[in-house]
Amino acid sequence: MLDYLALEETLSQEERMIQETAREFAQDLKEDISTHYHDGTFPTDAIKTMGELGFYAPHLDSEWLPGVSERAYGLVMQELEACDSGFRSMASVQGALVIFPIHAFGSDEQKEQWLPGLASGELIGCFGLTEPDHGSNPAGMETRAVREDDGYRLNGSKTWITNSPIADVAIVWGRTEDGDGPVRGFLVETDRDGVTTNKIDGKLSMRASITGEIGLSDVWVPDDNVLPGVEGMKGPLSCLTQARYGIAWGAVGAARDCFETAREYATERDQFGGPIARFQLQQDKLAEMATQISLAQLLAYRLAELKENGELRPQQVSMAKRNNVRMARDQARIAREMLGGNGITSDYSPMRHLANMETVYTYEGTHDIHSLIVGHDLTGLQAFE
Repeated sequence: MLDYLALEETLSQEERMIQETAREFAQDLKEDISTHYHDGTFPTDAIKTMGELGFYAPHLDSEWLPGVSERAYGLVMQELEACDSGFRSMASVQGALVIFPIHAFGSDEQKEQWLPGLASGELIGCFGLTEPDHGSNPAGMETRAVREDDGYRLNGSKTWITNSPIADVAIVWGRTEDGDGPVRGFLVETDRDGVTTNKIDGKLSMRASITGEIGLSDVWVPDDNVLPGVEGMKGPLSCLTQARYGIAWGAVGAARDCFETAREYATERDQFGGPIARFQLQQDKLAEMATQISLAQLLAYRLAELKENGELRPQQVSMAKRNNVRMARDQARIAREMLGGNGITSDYSPMRHLANMETVYTYEGTHDIHSLIVGHDLTGLQAFE
């Protein structure tokens, strides 16, 4: 596997073991991933296995979570996405967007109720922030939570929600006091009256991932289901920072898999009397791919150091998400190009990774939005409100 700067030599014994475990798991999944992608399905039997292996929010420390290093968490995301973005997305949503807010902002009772099942994969969660008319501007959300008796009555809709059709619980973010109050997080069991979780079909990207909507029609939730530890947009945005960190690592895995596929193909494909890897043009492409992937690896490893020390800022995560996903999209395209016509078949991974990266490029903050976040941080001038 590509590790040109020998970064893996810096791993601790525990980190190396965790990476190898995730890599072996991902390798086993590769046998059937093309079929799942073609059929638009996700291997749900892998959900509990990922829980048993500790892939959901492993960096958090609690009675039910292992509390491994931030780098180990990143390595898990890297190896899962080397197989397919659908697996990293599943683990990322379950861990960073569901387990994390309960761990960070939930009551002791909420933690005891939900964390054991979510960490083990016995229960599945989803994260309800994006709305049909509010993607890049989540603060404009129209989901409303009106006070009623000892709880709230929720109305609204969420879309592009990973896991929603199979979720047991949704963390829904909505405005209180009929839209004039702060944003709050609500733990909404998906079997409550008025909740619908329709699947979104017809996707040309992230096909091996279950995506849906959340419809809320006069859904009543008790006060016990409100996350007590946070108000305002800080809640959902802090979750997204956790998830974007994982994406920055995951994109490296996808790009690395594209590189390895292209390198193997180039050394075995004979044209004009020998392998095409002997041609200068092909070597230039491989050299550039290896360079760009290595630079993205360095960025991910540095993020892990900052995060471990409690010094990581959201703007730094934006830079890494922006750069590494763009890098992975570019390298997937080049790898597909090197494979020629064979590259558009499901026998090889680059075209699938390329299609997936088109989604990752725009979800959890589009490339352009992250550019503006970094630009604001550099200049002190806000380009949007």
